Amino acid sequence: MSVLPGKVCVSCGRLTNEYTEFQCPKCGNSKVIRCYHCREISNIYKCADCGFEGP
Repeated sequence: MSVLPGKVCVSCGRLTNEYTEFQCPKCGNSKVIRCYHCREISNIYKCADCGFEGP
């Protein structure tokens, strides 16, 4: 079994090595992982815990 590098972007669902990870700005419970591309184009993300959406 091999381990894949990187994390999955919550906006586009792709595996990436270039990402930003932060706590949800509303609830602070869930980690939000966004790839470089989605951040550049301001793709919307959604918190898995509280449903908060942000650019």
